Amino acid sequence: MARDDEFFMAMAIDLARKGRGSVEPNPMVGAVIVKEGKIIGQGYHERFGGPHAEINAINDALKHHEDLTGATMYVTLEPCCHFGKTPPCTEAIISSGISRVVSAIEDVDPKVAGRGFRRLKDAGVEVVVGIGAEEVRKLLSGYIKLRTKQQPWVICKWAQSLDGKIATASGDSKWISSTASRRRVHELRRLCDGVCVGVGTVIADDPLLTSRDADDNPSSSQPVRVILDSRLRIPLDCRLIRTLEVSPVIIATTNQAAADRVKFFQQAGIEVLSLPSHKGKVDLESLLTELGKREWTYFLIEGGREVITSFIMQGLADELMVFIAPCIIGGVGSMSAVQGEDIEKVSQALKLPCPEVEQIDSDVLLRYVISHY
Repeated sequence: MARDDEFFMAMAIDLARKGRGSVEPNPMVGAVIVKEGKIIGQGYHERFGGPHAEINAINDALKHHEDLTGATMYVTLEPCCHFGKTPPCTEAIISSGISRVVSAIEDVDPKVAGRGFRRLKDAGVEVVVGIGAEEVRKLLSGYIKLRTKQQPWVICKWAQSLDGKIATASGDSKWISSTASRRRVHELRRLCDGVCVGVGTVIADDPLLTSRDADDNPSSSQPVRVILDSRLRIPLDCRLIRTLEVSPVIIATTNQAAADRVKFFQQAGIEVLSLPSHKGKVDLESLLTELGKREWTYFLIEGGREVITSFIMQGLADELMVFIAPCIIGGVGSMSAVQGEDIEKVSQALKLPCPEVEQIDSDVLLRYVISHY
């Protein structure tokens, strides 16, 4: 039975992944219903505010006139037991006649936190917890961090040459990575609540920071563009400000910014977020706390070097995504992704876990998951 449990839980996990980018700040959840070795229903949480995975799976079975009495439900997360935007999933499970529930992990949301499992057990439903737990915790890392630390999951992303350079001595960086890698970045932006750069990047590159992938998916939303600008130096004619109809812009600044500049941007329809300062710059911890209050789940940091360095060296990066291109830039004045402070010995270097490795066209993507919740 354990082997069957693992097989069907893997199916539920695959279903859960389909909700990424549509369900946040809710968790991605998948569910599979099995009776006498046959799958009779399946579903996943498709969109925020919509039916949960358990309900979709039960409805799928009923649509095909299946009898759920004595069936087993495989669900990636503990079923909810409270009224929110939808009724409790536990009551639907109990009413359906399902007699066994296999779940990967307990929900860290204080409104659930084991109560769903207790409700099922009290109703005579057998509950098994732990199958696929490691994979589900990895899948729900953003949700778990948001619910336990009240901050979004921070992804630092950059593209570099084989010798670790993100730009030449003149500042040119277009394009180090391949077209396929850049397409992946646009997809990543679509899946995040916001994307962040420093004002230096805005001045140098005049980026849009939108997702062209979202343009191809009408149901998808664009990320909010967040600019770190402690003195409000952002050019008034930059493309970010000229495209507010595409996606909002938040300028994160400090009390060092001139009051008249703050007022000007606010009147232009731009949110100016005044935060405490850290060494003369925007305090990043305070920024993450503010975004957590807004229930942001994923926050993408795209640079440049100073911003990436700050998030990493302050211990605020949860994940690194590094696109390595098969080219060598060389040179003394060329730019590396992370600067930081000089160290004397290699033993003092920041140690990273083993990465997940993926080849994208001619590039290699290394994904380092630093945080575990």
